[in-house]
Amino acid sequence: MLAPSLLTRWAPLPLRLIVGYGFILHGFAKLSRGPESFAAVLHTIGVPLPHVLAWLTTLVELIGGGAILVGAFVPVAAVAMAIVLMTALLTIHLPYGFFSVKLVEVSASGTRFGPVGYEVILLYLAGLAALVAGGAGPLSIDEYRRSRRH
Repeated sequence: MLAPSLLTRWAPLPLRLIVGYGFILHGFAKLSRGPESFAAVLHTIGVPLPHVLAWLTTLVELIGGGAILVGAFVPVAAVAMAIVLMTALLTIHLPYGFFSVKLVEVSASGTRFGPVGYEVILLYLAGLAALVAGGAGPLSIDEYRRSRRH
């Protein structure tokens, strides 16, 4: 059994890897479909400056996700990422309730799911908050920068 202090020290690493990777994939999906596709979604829900915000969101997800993944400037990246998450929660996911998986139908042709609620948004926010509060942990640029200062 590993000592509790060792577990505590390494706890941020899997969190950073999952949160960072998830954001990078979301940003890459927007980039690969073209930010104009996401801009159309933003325009439909009445978001001002949809093209600018589509690009900004894509960049926050890609750059912020990369920063979290390597543990660089985690508090700064987390603020921008939390803004994106809260915007998604309030403009898209809130009306669909908490659950991220809603089984609508199971038939011979397959399983069909309903719209996604805000459960995953809250999990990402909790992950970012934990990283800001507890630090990026070992194998991170923030930890390297901190050790160089001391």
